[in-house]
Amino acid sequence: MTTQHSHQQALEDQFGLADRVVNEEVLANSVRRFRERGIVLPTLEELSNPPKYIAKDKAGDADPQGPDPRNLWRVHWYNDSEGNQVDVPEHVVLTKELTGIDSPILVLFGNRFPMITAHKVLAAYACLAPRLVTGQFDPTAHRAIWPSTGNYARGGVAISRLMASRGVAILPQGMSQERFDWLDTWCENPAEDVIKTVGTESNVKEIYDECNALAKDSKNFIFNQFAEFGNHLTHYKVTGAALAHVFEHYKQTSGHDAARLALMTSATGSAGTIASGEYLKDTYGTKVCAVEALECPTLLKNGYGEHNIQGIGDKHLPIIHNIKKHDLVCAISDQATDSLEVMFNESAGLDYLRAKGVPEAILKTLPDFGVSSICNVLAAISCAKVLGLGADDVLVTVATDGGQMYSSERVKITERDFGGSFTAQHAAEVWGAHLANVPTDATLEMTEFDKDRIFNLGYYTWVEQQGTPFELFESRRDQTFWDDLHALLPVWDEMIADFNAKVAAG
Repeated sequence: MTTQHSHQQALEDQFGLADRVVNEEVLANSVRRFRERGIVLPTLEELSNPPKYIAKDKAGDADPQGPDPRNLWRVHWYNDSEGNQVDVPEHVVLTKELTGIDSPILVLFGNRFPMITAHKVLAAYACLAPRLVTGQFDPTAHRAIWPSTGNYARGGVAISRLMASRGVAILPQGMSQERFDWLDTWCENPAEDVIKTVGTESNVKEIYDECNALAKDSKNFIFNQFAEFGNHLTHYKVTGAALAHVFEHYKQTSGHDAARLALMTSATGSAGTIASGEYLKDTYGTKVCAVEALECPTLLKNGYGEHNIQGIGDKHLPIIHNIKKHDLVCAISDQATDSLEVMFNESAGLDYLRAKGVPEAILKTLPDFGVSSICNVLAAISCAKVLGLGADDVLVTVATDGGQMYSSERVKITERDFGGSFTAQHAAEVWGAHLANVPTDATLEMTEFDKDRIFNLGYYTWVEQQGTPFELFESRRDQTFWDDLHALLPVWDEMIADFNAKVAAG
């Protein structure tokens, strides 16, 4: 096999970058299955701008939290909490009363997404749809395997059901009970379709090992979010456009004509969401910060350890993470996110913030922040201090999920850290420790040396452990590699449209 052929095969098989129909027979099976079930796929262009392309009644009377294929038309940022399509993504503007900085922080709500109330359902669609329309994934024969440290596995199971296939979730046994409760109701056979690996957020290699074992059975199709470039590309286009829309809306409605989109922060996780920052960088020159847990500072210090910021697995650099195009790295302690998760959901905490002058419009949204969402906000505050940003500098980030997914975790945290009851005194202590003085000592404005150091870290996972061709791994160092990927977006959309036409023609 020639080097060029092995590269092409790796791009298509390992990374989901096919731009052609790979297997006509598999594609025909998918067309028949979708025709039988009456399933229609949205294009990525449609998901990036629902007000322009998607009729508000497109999902009909489908329950937003149910396994109805029409919910595919809700897999975007333009939903309210009831599943109705809105004209601007729902968000909150966090101000100085809460953040302590002059720069406003615009936060999009991920818990408006259907079925799993988290934005990872978009990533799951981004990974499965291209594999389906290129004839790689067969819903009549394959099991879709979704490796995750939390929400992506749930998103994968949901998208699998909507797209007439069987989904299997792989996630660490230490994740929140709410995740497992949800999976028990959605999986065809939870005893077989929910695979619990050892550890918590910091045990990603164990997930890879389980995937490698499952991949020996040809019926299992692994959707590794850390290596599926559909994850990167869809967040670039869909989430990037949503963030830009919210910024333009803020600029227009606030009368803040001098506002500039200065910074986007995102906990890295699979490195899908952070690709939206690259869209903003291309559009506005926005700086991008990759965020991680201080208890396992992989990007900052090649770190080790364990943490509880659920949803941002670590100890490795995803191959879809374009670290060379990012500007800062920031580590946030799970002590801060744990404590604020309790504070934002307890009356004593909200009363304390109210007394500090935090507006009611902000207070009512705080339960919409899960632990990684709080992490994103704290990183934005830290970066604003490091960069010396002011009132004209707008920061954006996403609340990947809401506090609704962490009720059981709050009980544990309250018992462990607050003696079983969160009081006004605790609220004052949490404010002083984690909001009044957000630290900057673990925030790094990267040099090219730093970017190369972090890029090189990925070698050990992807070349040595996962068998990625070295030349392909190295080609990602050049931004031309990433820019060239964007040409796939209209190709996939054309293939989705052609697939829908075949389904309708029967």
